[in-house]
Amino acid sequence: MSVVYFSLGTNLGEKYALMKQAILHIEKRIGHVDAQSAFYETEPWGFHSENKFLNSAVKVTTSLSPLQILEKTQQIEREMGRMYKSVGGQYSDRLIDIDILMYDDLVVQTDVLTLPHPLMHERLFVMEPLAEIAPRAIHPVFAETIENLLFKLK
Repeated sequence: MSVVYFSLGTNLGEKYALMKQAILHIEKRIGHVDAQSAFYETEPWGFHSENKFLNSAVKVTTSLSPLQILEKTQQIEREMGRMYKSVGGQYSDRLIDIDILMYDDLVVQTDVLTLPHPLMHERLFVMEPLAEIAPRAIHPVFAETIENLLFKLK
């Protein structure tokens, strides 16, 4: 079994209900949810919107491969109403966003998936929830704890 960390976010609709629904889908299709952070209300990152985000992180134990997980998360996003990852290459409002942050200590770079997530260490809305549930987890590229990376980001 492998351990995978996800970042979840939404800034449209019934945010709390959407987040809970996404976590239930992850539990049903990907693996056991071992830990979940609190929900964090955050400002949009990388684009302007009047809608604040709700963000969370989850830790999951799974038997699926990273590419299988990517397929499942994209399917969950589509079923929950998400049509595009970006609009014209720009971030935009979204009903749900599920990002794979880390999968064990794997470092992967393909046309469709990069692990660990290449921007996670630059995003407070990712690192705060992740540090809540996995402060001592080691980033496989930087060889530093999540807690330490969060400290540097702040």
